[in-house]
Amino acid sequence: MNTPDDLRYTNDHEWARAEDNRVRVGITDYAQDALGDIVFVQLPEMGAVIEAGSPVGEVESTKSVSDIYAPINGTVVEVNGELTDSPQRLNEDPYGEGWLFVIEPSDPATLDGLLDADAYRGVIST
Repeated sequence: MNTPDDLRYTNDHEWARAEDNRVRVGITDYAQDALGDIVFVQLPEMGAVIEAGSPVGEVESTKSVSDIYAPINGTVVEVNGELTDSPQRLNEDPYGEGWLFVIEPSDPATLDGLLDADAYRGVIST
């Protein structure tokens, strides 16, 4: 499984990447592999105020439907609308073109409270 060292992770298999004063969010390689072929993505609304750990969207695959959880508190300032027509990008490039949304965090320091790559590898190896 690909687990980039420069990202932060949640126990729910989301990743978060700091980009200046914003945080880009997606699902991990482990999550997309476990889901199988992704056929639909429901993203949060632009401007939505989200809370860490709360469901903010869904990913539907040929196997199941899974919630997407907010990794940190903040406001959604961008969504990857291309996933509406091409949900398979989550399978093809989960850390690149398959990103889900961007948050303007309420407190950027909360990103440090997420798992680092080594801790996440421990979660997925059990």
